[in-house]
Amino acid sequence: MSEVGSSALRAVKAINLSGVEVGAADTSTPTFEWVDPASLLVDDGYQRNLSERSIKLVRRICSRWDWRRFKPPVCARTERGLEVIDGQHTAIAACSHPGVERIPVMVVEAASRADRAHSFIGHNRDRLNITPMQMHFAAAAAGDEEAQTIDQVCVRAGVKVLRTTPGNGIWSVGDTVAVRAIGALINRRGAMKARIILEALVKGRAMPVTAGQIKAVETLLHGEEYRDDIDAEGVSNALLALGAAADHEAGVFAATHNVPVWKALAIVLFRKGKRRGRRPG
Repeated sequence: MSEVGSSALRAVKAINLSGVEVGAADTSTPTFEWVDPASLLVDDGYQRNLSERSIKLVRRICSRWDWRRFKPPVCARTERGLEVIDGQHTAIAACSHPGVERIPVMVVEAASRADRAHSFIGHNRDRLNITPMQMHFAAAAAGDEEAQTIDQVCVRAGVKVLRTTPGNGIWSVGDTVAVRAIGALINRRGAMKARIILEALVKGRAMPVTAGQIKAVETLLHGEEYRDDIDAEGVSNALLALGAAADHEAGVFAATHNVPVWKALAIVLFRKGKRRGRRPG
């Protein structure tokens, strides 16, 4: 059987860019090099550590190795060597494959660490397999003001943003992966009020600090219905008194009264931590 005729092919043609402001590259054009994959470097400051999922991906790449599906990693030259900006799983798979000695890489100009982190974000912003935590660490390394503010607020509140959820399922007090919720909280309330909310959760020994908890405590400290009758200390004391029962009671209340779990948690904490008498007006 003959191959499909040329009529099935179409030429690559330019499209109309009317109304589009075309970007201008401020760096030199990339070059390609063949390198030993074991010579490549990865910056753990903004790239992902190898998770169980990552290892499975690397094993799958090796088992299905095909040069026709190979995408050269994007690298930048640094004082220590070629640093991978995008494609570390491909590079690790090539390094692990006994039949692969050298691979082609695309070398781009990215002299500073911030430049390389920005490039990583650009490569991965729309990929579903990149978590908000990974994007946060990359943004912080790139000098993003919002990401750095999140880090500062968390440090002062005693919250630790993790790169991934713990593989063993064991959390420590103040651990969180709710980086988006924290960023949104700071945007709504400012850094100082956000710190107070997070600190109340840490003092209440929340592990982990979740998006639902953040929303519940924000509602208690700033919602008109609650704020005059409970403060941050009351929230912390309620969390300490209830312990693991807080989430259980909130779940039961949410199911019984058909309300969101975060709102149910706010009600449960309010009942336990509210002042016995209203503050004088």
